[in-house]
Amino acid sequence: MKTANKEITAVSLVQAALEKAHKFQETHHIFTFLNDVEAIKKAAEIDERIKKGENVGRLAGVPYALKDNFLSPEGETTASAHILQGFTSPVTATAVEKLEKEGAIMIGRTNLDAFAHGSSTENSYFGPTKNSKDLERVAGGSSGGSAVAVALDIVSFATGTDTGGSIRQPATFNGIYGLKPTYGTVSRYGVVAMGSSTDCVGFFAQTPEDLNLLMEITAGQDPKDMTTLPDFYGKDNEKFNDPIKKIGIIKDFDNDAVAPSIRKALADKVEELKAKGHEIVELNMPALKYALAAYYIIVPAEVASNLSRHDGVRYGFRSDKSDNLNDLYENTRNEGFMSENKRRIMTGNFVLSSGFYDAYYLKAAKARTMIINEYDDAFEKCDFILTPVSPNPAFKLGEKVDDPVAMYLEDMMSVSVNLAGLPGLAIPAGETEDGLSLGLQLVGPRRSDADLLKFAAEMDKDSHAGSIDSHADIFGGKD
Repeated sequence: MKTANKEITAVSLVQAALEKAHKFQETHHIFTFLNDVEAIKKAAEIDERIKKGENVGRLAGVPYALKDNFLSPEGETTASAHILQGFTSPVTATAVEKLEKEGAIMIGRTNLDAFAHGSSTENSYFGPTKNSKDLERVAGGSSGGSAVAVALDIVSFATGTDTGGSIRQPATFNGIYGLKPTYGTVSRYGVVAMGSSTDCVGFFAQTPEDLNLLMEITAGQDPKDMTTLPDFYGKDNEKFNDPIKKIGIIKDFDNDAVAPSIRKALADKVEELKAKGHEIVELNMPALKYALAAYYIIVPAEVASNLSRHDGVRYGFRSDKSDNLNDLYENTRNEGFMSENKRRIMTGNFVLSSGFYDAYYLKAAKARTMIINEYDDAFEKCDFILTPVSPNPAFKLGEKVDDPVAMYLEDMMSVSVNLAGLPGLAIPAGETEDGLSLGLQLVGPRRSDADLLKFAAEMDKDSHAGSIDSHADIFGGKD
């Protein structure tokens, strides 16, 4: 990650990123907004501060891409939804404030599935983002634009949100690292809400070292977000001090529903870990078969509640076909929401309705508790768990967008991590014969985020040594 200094100007870094952004925007449709004027202005200010010898932060002049569901005054915050067109935020997300306090410069807002509802970025009002390796395939979702921006080396890092795999899956589809932290590690204040009990703010980057730096900057308790945890990130955890790790493999995920290329990538990684002296532990976790069903009851229930605020009265899009208040609500929401948004609202209201709450929502909540307990038991036997992220490599544009069940099945191996509030890290795992990116995920116990990144860096240290020159001892540990 290059930072500005007396030899490398912030303006040159930002200009180079913007040139790439405009070039790839034509082919890949990555951004919903490009911040040309303000980004150059901020870069020039940082260069002036460097000349004066001032402290400009650990991310001085580093261009980054912002998923378009993070609030900030620069550009419209639309969450790639028609109903939020025209909305300019009066507040700034806590994570954005922390990044920019350290000198990072936002060059553009990235495309996503509207309100982060999707696994392909095809549910965007502005059209799909295309895969970094194959223009006929999806970028993954919901954070597809952010993943492609990093994969094409437009920016060193990008923000994302992960409610059921929305960082890890697009990271996997584009061959980069993507971190979903422990629930509550990074403040969600100023991020458009999807499922409040599973939403996590995280990041995409080319290396675990870069992700660690971003987490050091953004992790921590925030009085504006009562779900944030007390500061724990990077503090020494004796449980993980042994260099030889026990890695769990979930037997329930090794089946014919998973593509042969992904099963081979997992088997190859297991052999690699064995060769390095790590112990492999087979895990039987039968409750995980309920994860997808539980997720698509619990999260739509929260979606229905969170999206009820979007009615065209105070901000965003308002239908002009209304003669009274009731019609205003109905027409605005009908025109402003995508089909997938409506599907989740209706599902959520149904499972919460009188007569169905006990049959659906309550059972899903009990299944969630079973899944949490099962993970807790698993981490008594191993340090980390290694699994696929998605059952398939990147699929073709249009292949699943009209089949909700097929699209939801793409999340079958990622949603349980969110339901349990665990950290999950997508790691690159080679390519298919056709050149499509493959990835796997490392999952750790709650609050093991830094140790997860450290282990990933150790696994890949030969190919990514010294990615951040000024942070060679970045995993040195803290008191």
